[in-house]
Amino acid sequence: MHDADGAPHRLHPLLAARWSPTVFDAGHELEPGDVELLLEAARWAPSAGNSQPWAFVVGRRGDETHARLVRHLARSSARWAPSASLLVANLAHRHVEGTDWDYSEFSAYDLGQAVAHMTLQAASMGLFVRQFRAFDRAGVAAEFGVPEHWEVTTMAAIGRTPPGTTPDDTTRGRRALDDLRWDG
Repeated sequence: MHDADGAPHRLHPLLAARWSPTVFDAGHELEPGDVELLLEAARWAPSAGNSQPWAFVVGRRGDETHARLVRHLARSSARWAPSASLLVANLAHRHVEGTDWDYSEFSAYDLGQAVAHMTLQAASMGLFVRQFRAFDRAGVAAEFGVPEHWEVTTMAAIGRTPPGTTPDDTTRGRRALDDLRWDG
């Protein structure tokens, strides 16, 4: 059995209801402690060898960090991301400092887990997350002095949507389960 949007009934409600908006309520303010709770969720994500190869540049709408992140948005994301309550640049610890040796060959995967944990925590708080890549990664790295052995990978816009906002049908489509299996 599936819901109207095609999600299986037995899928956890936080997963079934998750979608990535391109409109945020510019009047919504995060509650005290919300940012720390989102980061705490990321902190508890699993990682290879417990290396925890992630870090975040976090800007609340209206603060200097948010404004500095907004300067590096691509035209497409600049239309909607600045109104999010929070912008988060996601960083992966790629190399051992001063070498080309992998710090963790799984750092990008592990960062993805941390951001997924943050996304589900946000959903549990009534917030939405849109992860995106439409920004100048090198510009963000230079702006915030990110060392070369770290990599700015993606950003996440986090906040509430305006009342009555619903997902666009094209954002919820998923490949068939049979397309996900590799039988060799």
